[in-house]
Amino acid sequence: MMPKKRLLAVYSSQTGRTRALIDAALEGAADFAGEVETTLLHGLQAGVAELMACDGLLIGTPENFGYMSGAIKDFLDRTYYPCEGRRVALPYALLISAGNDGSGAVRGIERIATGFAWNAVAEPLIVIGEPDAAALAQAKEIGQMLAAGLSVGVF
Repeated sequence: MMPKKRLLAVYSSQTGRTRALIDAALEGAADFAGEVETTLLHGLQAGVAELMACDGLLIGTPENFGYMSGAIKDFLDRTYYPCEGRRVALPYALLISAGNDGSGAVRGIERIATGFAWNAVAEPLIVIGEPDAAALAQAKEIGQMLAAGLSVGVF
């Protein structure tokens, strides 16, 4: 029997909006629970060991002052040099809870992900304001797609 793939979800949430998006994505990933193990950690709790152990990454952040949250930036800062060149081609997806347009948060994370040499496997989901049923369904689909790809070895 093949070992389960590991999907790491790292998030930050002040209002609960980003957490709702991450929870929806993990609900989608749960469709592949037999093949994919999920771990949910706040950005201040996740570190090098968790990043090195995962096969896929889901990042959820609010847009704070036109950028990613400090907790997600902290996670990326703490893991970048220890993991540089060691997590090449890691599939990842972004969930952004925005008050403006979310583009600054996306740009910041994508720039760092490029430095890590990760592969985006979905367009970033940017949700402005309170996530509605359609936004939560999109987040769920991203989680399903990421877990499905991990389960069959596409990523």
